[in-house]
Amino acid sequence: MRVADLLRSKGSEVATVPPRVSVTGLLEDLARHNVGAMVVLSEAGEVIGIVSERDVVRRLDERGAELLTAPVEEIMTTQVVTCTPNEGVDSLAAIMTERRIRHMPVVDDGRLVGIVSIGDVVKSRIQQLESDREQLESYIAQG
Repeated sequence: MRVADLLRSKGSEVATVPPRVSVTGLLEDLARHNVGAMVVLSEAGEVIGIVSERDVVRRLDERGAELLTAPVEEIMTTQVVTCTPNEGVDSLAAIMTERRIRHMPVVDDGRLVGIVSIGDVVKSRIQQLESDREQLESYIAQG
C-alpha cells in the first residue's frame, strides 16, 4: 500500500496555519479542526514548519503564559520530514517510528497534497492484517 492509497481513503484535506499567527490562534484552529498538529505554510504555499499540541505544551513549560501571544514561527519545528504519495506505508511506518514523528506532510512536486498521522498508518496495517487473516482462513477452509 502506498501513501496515495491512504490519502484516497482518508481524504487530502490539511489544516494549515501561517507562521505569524499567535499560539492562541493556533490552539483555536487545532480545536476547530479537531487535529493534533498543523502544517505551517509560507505565503507562497511552501511547507516551512509543523506545529503540534506537544510543541505548545513544552514551550508553555519553558516560557509561561506569555507564549500564547507569540507567533507560531517561534515554536514550530522547521526540520519537517515529508513524504511523497508514491512512498510505501511500511517504509513510512518505519520512519515515523524511528524518528518519533506523529504527523508527516505529504508533498508532491513541492506542493502540499495531504498529511498522514501515525494513527492512519496503524489503521492501514490493521486493515492489511485483517485482510491477510481472512485470506488464510478462506484458504484453510478450502483445504
